[in-house]
Amino acid sequence: MTSTAAHASATSAAPVVSATQIVLPGLVEPDGLDLRSRELPAPAKGQVVLRMDATGVSFAEQQMRRGKYYDQPPFPFVPGYDVVGTVTAAGPEVDTALVGRRFAAVTKTGAWASHLLVDAVDLMPVPDEVDAADAETVVVNGITAWQMLHRVAKVRTGGTIVVLGANGGVGSTLVQLARPAGITVIGTASPRHHATVRELGATPVDYRDPDLYARIRELAPDGVDAVFDHVGGAGVEQSWQLLRRGGTLVSYGTAATKDDEGNSQLPVLKLFARLAAWNSLPNGRSAHFYNFWAGKRRGRASWQRRMTEDLTQVLRLVADGVITPQIAARIPLPDAAAALTLAESRTVAGKVVIVPAPPFQSAQSCRQPSPRP
Repeated sequence: MTSTAAHASATSAAPVVSATQIVLPGLVEPDGLDLRSRELPAPAKGQVVLRMDATGVSFAEQQMRRGKYYDQPPFPFVPGYDVVGTVTAAGPEVDTALVGRRFAAVTKTGAWASHLLVDAVDLMPVPDEVDAADAETVVVNGITAWQMLHRVAKVRTGGTIVVLGANGGVGSTLVQLARPAGITVIGTASPRHHATVRELGATPVDYRDPDLYARIRELAPDGVDAVFDHVGGAGVEQSWQLLRRGGTLVSYGTAATKDDEGNSQLPVLKLFARLAAWNSLPNGRSAHFYNFWAGKRRGRASWQRRMTEDLTQVLRLVADGVITPQIAARIPLPDAAAALTLAESRTVAGKVVIVPAPPFQSAQSCRQPSPRP
């Protein structure tokens, strides 16, 4: 049998998959998510069917629920920014040796589902010794942290950095990446998370302290080499002022304005203008906005290669026990509303991970849509 015929046979022989999906129907509260089932099409050329082993809740889904995430698709759609799963079927021109193997993929949307179609070129290998939920925790978070620390800020051994939200998904990974690199970390978090932040290897500071930045200056009177700021808003100027000459501000979000009414792109555009103005100053400091997707349109292959290289580095550290993924909770897919509510509560440390439903669980947790006429 030819290779092409083998692929065709593998595709045609693949059983029909009924996928359970969580649908974001519009501007709703978490309990307004819909639980739906649909027959998944056979994988097209270059695609695979991925059975979800773990996905999760990121800040992106929280913004999409509000209609405030930049470049989100029109409602209704299936959220889910990244996923770890097992290939169950391969489409034409895809190596059938992928079937049965576990991979990670960054999807932006679509991962809150029991099964999904993914382009094979987007698959990133996950070692067998790494738990699926652990791997999920460091897909986007780990790549983001690694690239900001090593590709953007390029902080050297002996440096000092500030991580805002050191108890969060990206923040906790940043702290753990800095420690083996010989970098001192000051991390902001609420007092209930200070013990966790300290165990990860950072000096915690209360983010609600009105004298927060004065406290940081007491710990680093000569300034710091980098600040990683996902908050944005008025406080980003204080982050800029913490830098010593040669230091780098890495901004990667605008959480401070997540509940603001109006154009969701305006806070980002204002931030861009501010960063550009700071970069024009002759003081040796630099400011960057980290965009996970930067460069993909210009060169998808090179962008994906960097993603795979960096995730491989992070997963190796997970396998070696250098990084301990911070999992706030593991919640079954039908309970996605509870997962989103928990993530938005800001009461937990780490990432809320969504896992497949147990076989015995009745899928009634999310709102069932009314029958269509």
